[in-house]
Amino acid sequence: MMDAWIPSLLQALALPEFGLSTVAVVAFLSATLLPMGSEPAVFGLVKLNPGLFWPAIGVATAANTLGGLLSWWMGLGAHHLADQARHSPTHLRALDWLERLGPRACFLSFLPLVGDPLCALAGWLRMPLAPCAGYMALGKCLRYLAMTAALLWLWPEPASLLSYE
Repeated sequence: MMDAWIPSLLQALALPEFGLSTVAVVAFLSATLLPMGSEPAVFGLVKLNPGLFWPAIGVATAANTLGGLLSWWMGLGAHHLADQARHSPTHLRALDWLERLGPRACFLSFLPLVGDPLCALAGWLRMPLAPCAGYMALGKCLRYLAMTAALLWLWPEPASLLSYE
C-alpha cells in the first residue's frame, strides 16, 4: 500500500508549481535523522526560477528548522534510551561539551552527519527550545545562503534543462 502513494507524491512534488512545497518537504525531511541533503532542491529551484531566491531560502530555512525541532523533540522523548550508554568516555566528553555550549551548540546543526543528532541531543539534555530553535535557524539560513550563492556562482548560465534543442 505504501509503495502506491510514494511515486505519485514524488511526481506531484516534481511539478514546477509545487517548487516551494517540494523544497519545504525535502528540507524538513533532510533535517531529521534521514540521510539526505536539501541543498540540491534549493539550488535547482533557484536555478530554474531566479526570482524565488529569497522565498526558497526562507522556506528551506523554516522547514529545515522545523525538522531540527522534530529531532529535538525526538531526543527529548528518547532520554531513557540514552541512559544505557551514559558512562562511556565518548558520551561523557560530548555531554560535557554540549552542556558548556548550551543552546549555542544548535548553531552547528547545519553540519553534515553531526548536525541532526546534535538537535536530538539538545532535546535529550532538555536545553531550552526557543534558543535552540533560534540558533538552528541561524545556522541553517547561513548554510542555505552560502551553498546556493556558491552554486549560482559556479553555474551562472541559465538552466538549459527546459530547452529541447
